[in-house]
Amino acid sequence: MPGSNNKALQRANPPRPPQKQNSNSPNRSGSGNRGNRDSGGGGNSGGSGRNDNQRPNPPSPWLDPENEPTPHRNASFVEYLRWMRSPEDKDKDPTKVQILHLATENADYRDRLSQLNKRLQLMAGQGNTFIVECPWRIRVGGHKGPENILLPAFDALGIPYIPSSTLRGVARTQAILEVLQKDSDWEKVKNHKDKAKAKWQAAEAKIAPYFGSLEAEKGNKAGKVVFFDAYPRPSASGGLTPDMANNIWSWDGDKLKYSPNPNIFLSLQKTEFLIGLKLASGCEDKQVLANVREWLIKGLTAGIGSQINTGYGELLTAKNKTILNEFFRVEFALEGQLIHGRQKFTQWQWNDKYYKWQMRGKPEAEVRPVAFKSMLRYWFRTFALGVLKPSEVQDLEGQIFGAITPKPQLGWLKVSVLDGKVTQPEPFPNHRGKNDPCGEQEGTLVLSLSAQTPQAKQEAIKTLCKTLTWLMFNMGGIGQGARRPCYSRQNRDRAPWFRGSTFYLENVDDFWKVSSTVQGFTKQFQQKIATVYQSINQLTSTQINPKSRREAGRVTAENWTEAIDCNCEIIICSGREKNSKVYALSILHSPNLKTQNASGRTDYDGNLCGKVSRGVKPSPVWISDLGDYQVVTVFGANQNPRKRYLQELKSNTGKQNYTRVFPL
Repeated sequence: MPGSNNKALQRANPPRPPQKQNSNSPNRSGSGNRGNRDSGGGGNSGGSGRNDNQRPNPPSPWLDPENEPTPHRNASFVEYLRWMRSPEDKDKDPTKVQILHLATENADYRDRLSQLNKRLQLMAGQGNTFIVECPWRIRVGGHKGPENILLPAFDALGIPYIPSSTLRGVARTQAILEVLQKDSDWEKVKNHKDKAKAKWQAAEAKIAPYFGSLEAEKGNKAGKVVFFDAYPRPSASGGLTPDMANNIWSWDGDKLKYSPNPNIFLSLQKTEFLIGLKLASGCEDKQVLANVREWLIKGLTAGIGSQINTGYGELLTAKNKTILNEFFRVEFALEGQLIHGRQKFTQWQWNDKYYKWQMRGKPEAEVRPVAFKSMLRYWFRTFALGVLKPSEVQDLEGQIFGAITPKPQLGWLKVSVLDGKVTQPEPFPNHRGKNDPCGEQEGTLVLSLSAQTPQAKQEAIKTLCKTLTWLMFNMGGIGQGARRPCYSRQNRDRAPWFRGSTFYLENVDDFWKVSSTVQGFTKQFQQKIATVYQSINQLTSTQINPKSRREAGRVTAENWTEAIDCNCEIIICSGREKNSKVYALSILHSPNLKTQNASGRTDYDGNLCGKVSRGVKPSPVWISDLGDYQVVTVFGANQNPRKRYLQELKSNTGKQNYTRVFPL
């Protein structure tokens, strides 16, 4: 490993004095740090009655916690992982967060990356290199490290990179696809295995003069272009950062299961790569190099590595900022609790009440394209469940958005975000942040079609996804607090100081303009819903009657299905704001809709506002604030307490300021 301090890693076990507590080296003297609000610790919350001297040491990520290794700053992240212990189940996730924090925060690969970039320029020759930029994240590779941590591709010294074989494969595949697109019969046979295979092999033969083939004629067996490994441009970590995947909704037979399941892994974020290629010895045809370079650039734009349909892997040149097969884009701003990625490691804190160590990470705001795709998927599912059987919804959902089960599918829709950034950091999660402004993010949402989209269904997919985007922006937010509009809690003595999530659109055209009246917007909204059903009809060849709604699941006070079905109502209303909350939200949080919790105290009703204790349950009510009025979506609206909420909303609203937009 480059620069690793092997002597320090392999030294014997000398006695160690107690260390000062910080984010990298927890206090092992047993004194702990109780009641620290800034770090989110559990604090002394009740007293266990045990002696502090009996307190166990904090969890450690190392094989030998009493003699922690001290890797050199130039050591690769692999060096950290090889000395990582196998953590106990109860500490598994925080320990993984800690080790990846150490490996990326302490890294310094600048010298090594500078050498690798200079070497590439010399090998490729003048004019044969170019720079591509990843607007978000990329993960090429995917082998498993300790504790199933997914690792990106890295070279023999542990430096992240894109292998030359990957680049060659990208250019070659792009060339084959362009040949097939010129074949008028390709769309007819692409879903027939044997016929598609024959067409693919014929296309391979046509590009053999560029990439070589063992089956080609003499002179074309070897490729004419040499591809080089691509390394990140010099930076401390090479772009290597912890990442997070969280599969919140999953199908369990014909039922939907809500179960947040965050998993941490490594990817590269907003990284620039130096790409190099040159003509092989014996070939002097510069047009060959020009053609292969063009195919490579187009292939990189389409995305490489894993999860390319959810914003990963796009690599753009300075001259080309257009996403391949793009059909829709909109500039947006987001205000509120924002979209969060991984939890950043803070430090271990002792909790007296439960007699254990805890690590409450600091959420890191990030504009994540996967969040937008997941939300589009969510709203598609809720609308489709009202008119299709669950099995039909699951099948169509997998075709549009991709799936792993019941069969792997790449999906037809690709979602990207360009120029995504946090423009206003979130307030501190303590009293230091009480007077801070609300957090803000912005970017450009881009929708495009994947290469797998059938030609005959492209227009229906475009219409459906554009309409779902309109509904997503007008029915709720995204990320943390998506079911509530952004509102301030600065007049209270409890963080977070802002709740909810509100979209704002920039440079909007006629597609986005909405009426200033409840009645006018109701008509627009119903037209968008009808368009969704028409698009589903075209994609499934099923005759759908929007006014004939099915029941997606039996509704009780405690149970409902998140579906826009016969048990759902969507309301447009307006009224007076109260306690920094828009009208519909102030009614939802009103005292007469609260209930007693398990401790006997008055609290929000979990079957109306959702809950996180004693089983996580998302709220059945979505509220979006559009300025002049609110859009309120209520699942399971035919049973209390949701039914009672709608009655309260209607009774406190004048006829001109209340209308039911759904059922149609």
